[in-house]
Amino acid sequence: MAEALARHYFGRSLYVASAGVRPGENDPFAEAALDEVGLTLGKHRPHTLDDLEDLNFDLIITLAPEAHHAALELTRRLPVEVEYWPTMDPTLAAGGSREQTMDAYRAMRDSLIDRIRDRFRYAAPARV
Repeated sequence: MAEALARHYFGRSLYVASAGVRPGENDPFAEAALDEVGLTLGKHRPHTLDDLEDLNFDLIITLAPEAHHAALELTRRLPVEVEYWPTMDPTLAAGGSREQTMDAYRAMRDSLIDRIRDRFRYAAPARV
């Protein structure tokens, strides 16, 4: 979700790649939350840190403690900045109704939008 949002706001001006600690599947709730704001995961498939072709990044942003520790270990000898953005795991709401689960995904999506826009200083295009 974070990759799709960053690509939406910054296009090719920002190189973005996402990866998790463990392999995963596409999440239909993440897709639904993005669809509500007119975005899609498209053909994106979840990747792991091992799937990344190189580590030629200036910044790695992690969203979970386990991912943060893995990124720090992976980059300990590289000149890469690592930031941790504590993010509630929306799958923890999976025991509730569909609407409760969607609310958790919406909250994560909206939080990521704010963080991404603030961190990379997004300015909305001027209206003509």
